[in-house]
Amino acid sequence: MVRSVDVAQCMEVSKPRVCHAVGVLREGGFLTMDEEHYLHLTDIGREVAEKIYECHCFFTEQLIAADVDPKIAEADACWLEHVISSESFERLKEAAEQQ
Repeated sequence: MVRSVDVAQCMEVSKPRVCHAVGVLREGGFLTMDEEHYLHLTDIGREVAEKIYECHCFFTEQLIAADVDPKIAEADACWLEHVISSESFERLKEAAEQQ
């Protein structure tokens, strides 16, 4: 169970920034907020989050395997997971599995 304030603290960003992001995600149908202000992923929200996390882990592992500093690999994976298309990610994953 998590609230916006918990997310802001964990990610070291401002509460207004998190509130804006939460609003966008709620409007998109990716999460809900209960009467106690706890955030809950919807089914589609969980599906999207799992895909993004899979992509994040893949890029982090690949970059570390290529001798990128783990902190840099983590930061770069955070960027890559949001900009790569599903098709490109699937092809890269397939290519990595064949190696």
